[in-house]
Amino acid sequence: MGTRARTVTPQAVEPLAKRKAWKALQVHHEKIRPLHLRELFAKDPKRGERMTAEAAGLLLDYSKNRITDETIRLLIQLSEESALKAQIEAMFRGDKINFTENRAVLHVALRAPKGASMLVDGENVVPQVHAVLDKMTEFSDRVRSGQWRGHTGKRIRNVINIGIGGSDLGPVMAYEALRHYSDRTMNFRFVSNVDGTDFAEAVRDLDAAETLFIISSKTFTTLETMTNAHSARDWSLAGLGGDEKSVAKHFVAVSTNAQEVAKFGIDTAQMFGFWDWVGGRYSMDSAIGLSTMVAVGPENFQALLAGFHQMDEHFRTAPLDQNLPVLLGLFSIWYNDFFGAQTVAMLPYEQYLKRFPAYLQQLTMESNGKHVTISGSETSYATGPVYWGEPGTNGQHSFYQLIHQGTRLIPCDFIAFAQPLNPLGRHHDMLLANVFAQTEALAFGKTPEQVKAEGTPDWLVPHRVFEGNRPSNTILADRLTPEALGKLVALYEHSVFTQGAIWQINSFDQWGVELGKVLAQRIIPELESKAEPTLRHDSSTNNLIRRYRRRRTS
Repeated sequence: MGTRARTVTPQAVEPLAKRKAWKALQVHHEKIRPLHLRELFAKDPKRGERMTAEAAGLLLDYSKNRITDETIRLLIQLSEESALKAQIEAMFRGDKINFTENRAVLHVALRAPKGASMLVDGENVVPQVHAVLDKMTEFSDRVRSGQWRGHTGKRIRNVINIGIGGSDLGPVMAYEALRHYSDRTMNFRFVSNVDGTDFAEAVRDLDAAETLFIISSKTFTTLETMTNAHSARDWSLAGLGGDEKSVAKHFVAVSTNAQEVAKFGIDTAQMFGFWDWVGGRYSMDSAIGLSTMVAVGPENFQALLAGFHQMDEHFRTAPLDQNLPVLLGLFSIWYNDFFGAQTVAMLPYEQYLKRFPAYLQQLTMESNGKHVTISGSETSYATGPVYWGEPGTNGQHSFYQLIHQGTRLIPCDFIAFAQPLNPLGRHHDMLLANVFAQTEALAFGKTPEQVKAEGTPDWLVPHRVFEGNRPSNTILADRLTPEALGKLVALYEHSVFTQGAIWQINSFDQWGVELGKVLAQRIIPELESKAEPTLRHDSSTNNLIRRYRRRRTS
């Protein structure tokens, strides 16, 4: 990791579909596709004990996947033919693997311990990371202790993070996940949507004199974030007598644009920076996590970083066949590209992780929602499955019906913890019983013979049959701690990396986010114009703009 980084340029590589392992997996899939998990378990009584991997306190049970030892062998061979290890090393080395933006991808440096060396353009960035962490710690301690006071001298009791995308999804997920550890004397809220309702509801019952806003925007020009930021500024000033000096006591910035931050009225001494080698969806453990640190305290934030780092080291050093992120990534490819599964269900059986599926949606789909390889050619295979989900047991009473008896194959990841944060009678045993029961039901189902043996009338039997053979992973940890959350997030970060590396796509740009934003900037003045604008869009867009303009004033 102390080697000078280099810019990575796309090179001609053997197309994925022509690789020996890929072709072998196609043949293997035809052989294994008819096999049922009932048969696989019957032939191998120790399968459930054998097909597990454990690292950093996380247990992965992958025995309920439609795989054999040969499947694993071929998937590992595919990762080797894809030079996965070399690509992992390139990321940790600080090579500019995000070649379309000429950037390193070094979110792993955000959780590297003091004394580590990670280079970007020959410079060790770890000291910079810890300088920002130290600044965040000092600020968080001041706010939490009451030393930081608002303009009128009142203590800060409300913190509102304003951002969007990675500047929102990470902080709000982390706050909800770690709420058990948060300062309950303070309120934490998050505004991201440019819909005015989002902001109005966030502040409706708050006192401006007790409210601090964290404006998270690298450029300080992001349309949605800055629109909400200016509304926050107006609201704050209205509640504080219009004194412009109050802005410096009620606003801080997570940004790199000191000029725009100062113009807004924020003291640049309270600007917390980060770097272009940190992608938005990988930034929750950077200064973007300032609201998280204020909520749970610097010590718990450091534990979060330690969890990230443990999984980073596991991913970097573990053999591929015992590497948790690699295995998850390979299973996703197996179902996506060979079984034609289009989605993955994320099912955390922990109420505090209720926003974890939403967080993973951005992490996975913004990263691997690509149809062009690094060489610029169209992929001949599917990439980027849709990730979705809800916490258990809520989902069991809505979409599990489709997973169990529908016509689509939906691989599932179940996440559970052995110890509850809020012990309450039999609740946790009932919760975990549902985890184990659901994975068992998905795998083995219920045959017509079993249904008939229950005395079910013949006409009703088909409706009560469960085919089973629905694959799942189970991830089990001891307890949802800040450290455990860091491990889980890093687990999926590196699973995404594994998939992108094998699919030969750039998982770290997001050009698909841009076009709609550019067109919106063109349409905004057409909506706001007092005179009837000349419209040059397609007939549908032109008609919708005219209809909106008429209805807006009717």
